Amino acid sequence: MFETKRCLINTLRTSDSEEVKRLFINPEVRKFLGGVPTVASMEGILNEMVDPTATSYYWVIREKNTNEFIGFVSLDPHHDGDDLELSYQLLPKWWGAGYGTEVVKRVLQFAFNELNLPKVVAETQSKNTFSCRLLERLGMELERTTIRFCAEQSIYSIKHL
Repeated sequence: MFETKRCLINTLRTSDSEEVKRLFINPEVRKFLGGVPTVASMEGILNEMVDPTATSYYWVIREKNTNEFIGFVSLDPHHDGDDLELSYQLLPKWWGAGYGTEVVKRVLQFAFNELNLPKVVAETQSKNTFSCRLLERLGMELERTTIRFCAEQSIYSIKHL
């Protein structure tokens, strides 16, 4: 478990499945993430996240004072191979209030200080300007763009100093 000023970040458990499903089927959340997954694919996705491989980490984000579900954050192998990718999704209620920045910053600290990773990447649709700005605020730099999932993706990275 991790803590930030306002959040608790806990390993994803089966008991979190319904809240994570609610996040994954939210069209606003999924606007820049390739759309809403099918109900059938959700079961497989959740099973993999509850029982991850040794190089994958999945966490649920909750508001510290109320234990209310905020969203999800992960570190797992990037599509292109070598590096772990930081991913995050928050319910719209929590957008624009700094929760994403707070959580991503803490997960980057874990990646560098506890996992001793030399580098972390993050991929977001280039049209998702809010996500791009969040990554840039935390010191991530645009490494390249690519077309994936029928849209231009911006791939950011940050190296451990």
